[in-house]
Amino acid sequence: MSDAAENEVLLDVTPGGAAIVTLNRPDKHNAFNADIIARLSDIFETLRANTDEVRVVFLRGAGRSFSAGADLEWMKAAADWTHEDNQADALNLARMLKRLHDLPQTTIALVQGAAMGGGAGLMAACDVAVAVKDAKIRFSEVRLGLTPATISPFVVRAIGPRYARALFATGEGFDGEFAHKVGLAQYVVESADELDDMMEYLASSPSRPRRARCATPRRWWIWSPVARSMTTSCARPLTRSPIAGSAMRAAKASPPSWKNANPIGRTRPFGPARS
Repeated sequence: MSDAAENEVLLDVTPGGAAIVTLNRPDKHNAFNADIIARLSDIFETLRANTDEVRVVFLRGAGRSFSAGADLEWMKAAADWTHEDNQADALNLARMLKRLHDLPQTTIALVQGAAMGGGAGLMAACDVAVAVKDAKIRFSEVRLGLTPATISPFVVRAIGPRYARALFATGEGFDGEFAHKVGLAQYVVESADELDDMMEYLASSPSRPRRARCATPRRWWIWSPVARSMTTSCARPLTRSPIAGSAMRAAKASPPSWKNANPIGRTRPFGPARS
């Protein structure tokens, strides 16, 4: 992990026991790479060991976006990696998400702007998500010839297999209202300015006692041998395919897909467009 990653993921803890983890790459819409994943993983492990000082964890993004998912430069480099490198990379991302998911404290994502691919996976791995009404959310892996294997166990648990299969397969964008409808978000606010108010409100609410939190079923299957095998075998082998390689090479020359997102929650019910 590079020294720069410490400034690109910030950790603050209030006297009241609220930890605020901030993705701090606003110029990159808080896209993450291997260093950011390692930094997040370390932070979550540190928080896990400090339940006496920290009772609630907020995850948010600096600037206009929550997280645009994987950094394009990082993804383009992955196209030339070996199968073993891609496998290790996928496991690092999966391990970070699982550490977030397994934190004994209540975890809350505060989502504004773009939450794409792995960024939406971070939402799903939290206990609670608060989304701005016009947030732009998408499981965008299919648009780059990839599969969302690493985030899929958390997303399926959050929204159910039916919606997950549809949104994974189509790569359609949706907004905060639709995220609330399918269970990915539990609260919706009108503007990003209201996220701070929601953070203050939720931080002051009685948090689930640690004993009760730990007694909640931890969904063993998220890191079961089957889920682990799916993650390592499906997460990135397509990065070496001609389709994925061409898509990722072209990504830098094209505007991010979320800029032209057509939020299905705001424009029409989910399903094929009607003529």
